[in-house]
Amino acid sequence: MEGYPELEHILQDMKGDVVLVSQIMSRKVVTVEMDDTLRVINDIFMHVRFHHLLVVKNKALVGVISDRDFLKAISPFINTLSERNQDRATLNIRAHQIMTREPFTVLKNEQVEHAAEKMVKKNISCLPVVSEKGKIEGIVTVKDIIRWNVLKKKKDEIHEN
Repeated sequence: MEGYPELEHILQDMKGDVVLVSQIMSRKVVTVEMDDTLRVINDIFMHVRFHHLLVVKNKALVGVISDRDFLKAISPFINTLSERNQDRATLNIRAHQIMTREPFTVLKNEQVEHAAEKMVKKNISCLPVVSEKGKIEGIVTVKDIIRWNVLKKKKDEIHEN
């Protein structure tokens, strides 16, 4: 599909109107530990192109940190000429202090529509994808849902012509 080369496989897999979370989720996730500092989280967000980190304890999902959570917790003067000791001290805040605890999750075999409804109802921008045993398998974000919607619309247009 022109303009959406990374989503070609989804178009090929869309055999009806049912699309599963596993077809659109990102399998590559970055996790942090509960006691990791905002300094660590800052380094991660500065080097990646995504907006959510999963927080784990003994490999089990315990929370989510969005870039917005991070920006609310950190001093706006970090890395500026106005930076002071108390601003640098915000980099010592721990992940567990700013994370969303007990995050809503989704299973990879759930329909995308259900994941989208859950995000809207709960006013959240991502859902960690977990197995029935709670193992982290990926993440689905609002951006993934929007891409899927655009792709679905394009597919419908192709079939109309």
